[in-house]
Amino acid sequence: MRLDRFLADCGLGTRSEVKKMIKSGAVAVNGKTITKAEVHVDADSDTVTAFGTEVEYRKFVYLMLNKPQGYISATRDGRTPTVMELVPEEYLHFEPFPVGRLDIDTEGFLLITNDGDLAHRLLSPKKHIPKTYVARIQKPVTERDIKAFREGVVLDDGYKTLPAELKGFEDKNGFWAEIVIHEGKFHQVKRMFEAVSNKVLYLKRTKMNKLALEEELELGEVRELTDEELALLVPEK
Repeated sequence: MRLDRFLADCGLGTRSEVKKMIKSGAVAVNGKTITKAEVHVDADSDTVTAFGTEVEYRKFVYLMLNKPQGYISATRDGRTPTVMELVPEEYLHFEPFPVGRLDIDTEGFLLITNDGDLAHRLLSPKKHIPKTYVARIQKPVTERDIKAFREGVVLDDGYKTLPAELKGFEDKNGFWAEIVIHEGKFHQVKRMFEAVSNKVLYLKRTKMNKLALEEELELGEVRELTDEELALLVPEK
């Protein structure tokens, strides 16, 4: 890969910033100063230093986004804002993408990454990765609802969902439910409640696999996952 791409991927700056760094003579490859950004390096075998310090290459980036309402889970759209507009510019050269979809009016945890293998494993119907949501609903959860979710409900198109976990509670703001599903059908949580004659008024994803959304992460904010958090997210093989 090009040297400027290598350095940008390592977080040393934007492509234009690292080009200036290279031109200034601050970068060396295998002990030899390089001043041309287009020089190719092998991330696995070459030793690259910047200002005398060895640079460790990273291939993937893993970001936690607390998605606000009003954004669609896509990389680009001609009319509606996308979640990628919330991702800081320093990560865009990795060409990341949202893993799965949250509806435009749904908030919460959305993984942004360029790791296609991980995305496939998280979204594979065969993996049954648990996803946890909190919903404000029109009517209180009943024991009958809990039983129906546990057994799987039939959606409006005739599809019977996998067993799901359902808990109900209420506060001064109304009736609430926590739902854990193991698949990702279109508008699934909303349609499951419609199947038991209820309605979702607000929806937020709080957890994916074993990794919970950081409570202190404000709506619209993005941050990188730690290695420990990534381990909680990655499905077992």
